[in-house]
Amino acid sequence: MIGYVTLGTNDLAKAAVFYDAIAAELDTPRMMEFDGFIAWGKPGGAAGIGLTKPFDGNAASVGNGVMVALEAKDKEQVQRIYDIALANGGTCEGPPGPRGDTFYAGYFRDPDGNKLNAFIMG
Repeated sequence: MIGYVTLGTNDLAKAAVFYDAIAAELDTPRMMEFDGFIAWGKPGGAAGIGLTKPFDGNAASVGNGVMVALEAKDKEQVQRIYDIALANGGTCEGPPGPRGDTFYAGYFRDPDGNKLNAFIMG
């Protein structure tokens, strides 16, 4: 149902390093790039992520309760994505591990404070 998610940034160059590293692990290249905007995804593939400076010119801020979930292929990839995030300026919001019987995830924030996770079901 979701086509893509766009997150705000105050430093596109710094945030791009963070998302380029995670996108490489997920084999998801940059698919669109303009002045002040980058999107990662695959045409016809799963939902992608866009990163932009806000259109209104105001500072980007974090949406309280908003989170982007990145589907991984296995627990090892959840760990790698989490590690990549922290190595590229992200911060921990909960290390990888089980959440209930059928959900496994690691939570982190990007350099602008946007919350994400890497997860698997099953």
